[in-house]
Amino acid sequence: MRGMIEQERFACALGAMQTVVAIPRAVPVLHSGPGCGTMVSRFFGQGAGHAGGNTVPCTNATEADVVFGGEGRLREVLDGTAKVIDADLQVVLTGCTADIVGDDAGEVVRGIRASGRDAVHVSAAGFKSNNLVSHSRVVNAIVDQYVDGKARKGAWRDPRLVNVFASVPFQDPFWKGNLRELKRLLEGLGLRANILFGPESGGLAEWVTIPEAGFNLLVSAWAGLDIVRHLEEKYEQPFLHFPYLPIGGNETTRLLRQVADFAELDRSVAEAFIAREEVGFYEEIQDLATFLLEFRYNLPEHYHAIHDAGYVVGLAKFLLHEVGIVPKEQFIVDDTPEEFQEAIRRELAATSGKREIPVTFDPDAGLAQEAIRGASHRGRGLLIGSGWDKLLAHENGLDFLSAAVPSPYRLVLTTGYLGYRGGLRLIEDIYDRVLATYK
Repeated sequence: MRGMIEQERFACALGAMQTVVAIPRAVPVLHSGPGCGTMVSRFFGQGAGHAGGNTVPCTNATEADVVFGGEGRLREVLDGTAKVIDADLQVVLTGCTADIVGDDAGEVVRGIRASGRDAVHVSAAGFKSNNLVSHSRVVNAIVDQYVDGKARKGAWRDPRLVNVFASVPFQDPFWKGNLRELKRLLEGLGLRANILFGPESGGLAEWVTIPEAGFNLLVSAWAGLDIVRHLEEKYEQPFLHFPYLPIGGNETTRLLRQVADFAELDRSVAEAFIAREEVGFYEEIQDLATFLLEFRYNLPEHYHAIHDAGYVVGLAKFLLHEVGIVPKEQFIVDDTPEEFQEAIRRELAATSGKREIPVTFDPDAGLAQEAIRGASHRGRGLLIGSGWDKLLAHENGLDFLSAAVPSPYRLVLTTGYLGYRGGLRLIEDIYDRVLATYK
């Protein structure tokens, strides 16, 4: 049985309130003890959205609510929220206190819907799972309790419309940029993309068209599989699963060709788009090669990553094959369920037939740090992790890139690492930090 772990890089199940925050004009309403929402929002840092951060309504359950029940208090908060926050959907997330006591928040929400307001209920007690798992539960609850009632009955299924599930909002600090780039790439193939989260989405009006999509696309190692499987069962929508973040030329082209084949698109149109994108990408890579050849100082030869599974695999494929930085010990800290670990190991092993890439699955990032402290490799090294790893990099003489949560030492607005453009941005970020060390 696991004891205490150090430097957890994800939140409890209630952290899925950030999934709601990422949906335009949706508001999370917490039925939990005081401080839970503040803890979550402070962990993820930047980004309050329409109704996140300190704005998130909460029942702030007290002893009286435990003894006498908190359903009345939840109803009061929902009514008050409707008066002061301009939103189109309320999503109630019950925390540990409410779920232990057994408050019937679902019945309260059904009453709210009967009064004419749109509301959804999700059980998100922190002891049940983490925010990566509950992200899927929130999405599925919105589909079942909101989309189903709003969708156009008998609507035509559009084979060129795709529902996209990729970066988990806020858990991935680059979620906005990644989703924006993914939408651009899919539209370049001739598809229309329901991106669902963030400023590139059409908000709840887009969610209502989920049943009309021809298929679903999941770009993730494992988080979100429950969503696409649920949609396959509910609406008979097939899904394509791309199991890591596609960064740079090789893997982005691989993704686009898989999508083109899966959606039965005109391959000549798809290849023409891919060719245009590759020309721009490899022109920059050629300039990079010239710079690297002429640079007279030491540059990173190898790297460690402490990150979520999709990033660890995607970074390894890109940095090894297109940048020339060799992956050493890799640490996956997103509490990947055991049923998915072997497939991820195989995907990482397939990155290179000439060298082994050691990988450890453990949510205890403190153990990952200890392993890196004890590692010894020749040449200059790079550490890709969260803000908590900055001191470790300094202690071990490693260059450092903050690319995971929590990330208090970096401001992220539109940056993304997905795709052709994302690969170039990642190269810029790595070498910008390296070059800044020279005086």
